[in-house]
Amino acid sequence: MKVIKFGGSSLADSDQIKKVIKIVSSDPQRKCVVVSAPGKRNPADTKVTDLLIRYANQAIEHNDFTNTQAAIIKRYQEIAEGFNLTTENFTPIKQAVIDLPKKEYPNDKYLMAAFKAHGEKLNAQLIAKVFTTLGIPARYLDPADAGMVVTNVPDDAQILPESYNRIAKWKLTTEILVVPGFFAYNTEGDICTFSRGGSDITGAVMAHGLDADLYENFTDVDAIFSANPNVVESPHAIAHMTFREMRELSYAGFSVFHDEALIPAIQGNISVNVRNTNNPDAPGTMISSKIEPDKNYPVRGISASKNFCGLYISKYLLNKEVGFTRKILNVLYKNGVSYEHMPSGIDDITIIMDESNLTPEIERSIMTELQEAIHPDEMHIIHNYAIVMVVGEGMRNTVGLMARATQSLANAGVTLQMINQGASELSIMFGVSQDDADKAVQALHKEFFKLG
Repeated sequence: MKVIKFGGSSLADSDQIKKVIKIVSSDPQRKCVVVSAPGKRNPADTKVTDLLIRYANQAIEHNDFTNTQAAIIKRYQEIAEGFNLTTENFTPIKQAVIDLPKKEYPNDKYLMAAFKAHGEKLNAQLIAKVFTTLGIPARYLDPADAGMVVTNVPDDAQILPESYNRIAKWKLTTEILVVPGFFAYNTEGDICTFSRGGSDITGAVMAHGLDADLYENFTDVDAIFSANPNVVESPHAIAHMTFREMRELSYAGFSVFHDEALIPAIQGNISVNVRNTNNPDAPGTMISSKIEPDKNYPVRGISASKNFCGLYISKYLLNKEVGFTRKILNVLYKNGVSYEHMPSGIDDITIIMDESNLTPEIERSIMTELQEAIHPDEMHIIHNYAIVMVVGEGMRNTVGLMARATQSLANAGVTLQMINQGASELSIMFGVSQDDADKAVQALHKEFFKLG
């Protein structure tokens, strides 16, 4: 069995969904289809999920939502009309949109989660009807019926392990299961959404639970590239990579997958094939637990993320002060701020944090409390901080790779603010200014992928 997931761009309108039907029908092993909400039909368009967020906010604020409600219904109606679905088939979907503000929710966060989740839920119901109308045996499989149960967090739910045994009962299905991505239900029966890339998480969960032979993730690119095509011209297409490489690159800015999205597939050791709905014959990129390193390309990919800041602290003999780091982390904990990395020297330490976790008020509170807790000789926050990652399983066996990387950055005029290499030697992290991030990626890509 194969689990196949389609993103929003693949399901934006009836023409795109016709491609999806052809792809699913071309392989009898494709028995579980995970769908996103309809995405943008063109650059100026609005995703259905964004319309639902607007709808939810208008309901929370008791504002008029008539136009938003109508716009959401129209998106689904256009798809239904593209397949000549009857009014009888479409009416339940229309009514579900209308009924959303009428229901009771534990609080506004759960209301928002339920509204957003209906983008996927209604699309899955609609697509299941389309399959059936075309004579293809299919059924809508709600996450509750599938057996998915998640933690009681409305907007960042985690799948509970017992879900997998429940999902396994669907392994022998003869119908195509159409499953909505992005959400499931908690133990109280309330809708909770996953984090970013939620439909990818659902696909990975279903692949794990069904013990799939392959998880195919269809999107709008032919392959995963070694660098962002908007930054590097004609980047190297990656034919095969490991889960660890994908997670490292996703963490630092690769947009194909959120870094949490593949964890269920990794746990189930299910290989993932990223492919293009608009070019289904392209082999795409295979992601699996192990591959043979390519000596010519020890680096698999290069990525950058510009949403970080660095808290720099200097104090003589801090390495001999027992509990020094604990004091810093206690202050961050009290202010609700997590850290990402903590490279250190004998007398200084830099705490890398997600910039979005800080407000001016939180920043002032952290600096004041740290001053009292650790009495630093010097302390300041470096804003406009970017992290550039060089990732590859083959790096650990390549002599001189760090020298090549730093020399290429020096030649490009990029000033390094931090260097950190993990114990696994799978990745090297460079801290640079945001203004230098793209330049750094370009320089590194030229060094490691433009051979000869």
